[in-house]
Amino acid sequence: MFGHGSRDPLWRLPMEQVATRVRTQHPGVPVRCAFLELEQPDLGTAAADLVLAGAREIVIVPMFLGAGRHAREDLPELVRQLQALRPDIRFTLQKPVGEDGRVLDLLAKIALE
Repeated sequence: MFGHGSRDPLWRLPMEQVATRVRTQHPGVPVRCAFLELEQPDLGTAAADLVLAGAREIVIVPMFLGAGRHAREDLPELVRQLQALRPDIRFTLQKPVGEDGRVLDLLAKIALE
């Protein structure tokens, strides 16, 4: 799971809670959170940790509501750099979660409550 990062330590809690839910629902799937800036670990460190844990495929889930510059430009470049460093690992970059219709439907439902 990849997020922007913040100086506020509470900012990362929802993303950590999603990671915890994934771990609970799928105990065999290793999950790490990574951040673009202001927090650790960065994407390279999280990926290295997953590789040390035995991962041969890493799926990167951008935890952004929209596809701003970070999701459109910065993150794909980071993934290209990782792929160049580790050609033996398959990196897959998903769309930002906010572009998934299920997320949008849930947000609309919450807004209407």
